[in-house]
Amino acid sequence: MSLTPSNPFPVGTIAPDFNLIDVISNKKVSLQEAKGKKGTVVMFICNHCPYVIHVNSELVNVANEYIEKGIGFIAISSNDVEKYPQDSPELMEQLAKRLQYPFPYLYDETQEVAKAYDAACTPDFYVFDAELKATYHGQLDNSRPGNGLSLTGEDIRKALSAILEDNTPLEAQKPSMGCNIKWK
Repeated sequence: MSLTPSNPFPVGTIAPDFNLIDVISNKKVSLQEAKGKKGTVVMFICNHCPYVIHVNSELVNVANEYIEKGIGFIAISSNDVEKYPQDSPELMEQLAKRLQYPFPYLYDETQEVAKAYDAACTPDFYVFDAELKATYHGQLDNSRPGNGLSLTGEDIRKALSAILEDNTPLEAQKPSMGCNIKWK
């Protein structure tokens, strides 16, 4: 595991499109199908990363709260499953069902979607407005495994509230930190 920060992703960038298999339904899901009416969160996660494991409960809490407000959530795993079999679609499905993910969990087998977003780590969070223009790319909150800070989802919540209240994007966007994406 190599602690890796997220790469820059400029505010205003249009969300790259995708059409990937949802491991829960076993059907292809596109960005257009899964986006929210008022905004969308695209997050790169995986099963085995301790940083993702640490935030999973808060991901579910935030999604359950904001889905009702018109925000869509999409999780994508892009890791190389040959080297990291714990991130296989079968195990992704088991994890998503066990944790009751209220969002699709998509498998990016070719890693093309991760490359299109310039994703660097897990977790890596991208927030888009209703027109799929980036308004936030950064951390969930300041909590990390072992740092003693409680999970709050504060940064993502502020970014989503800014969308819902038609405010300008947050000026302070602290990069997410986590395990590097496991490239082929």
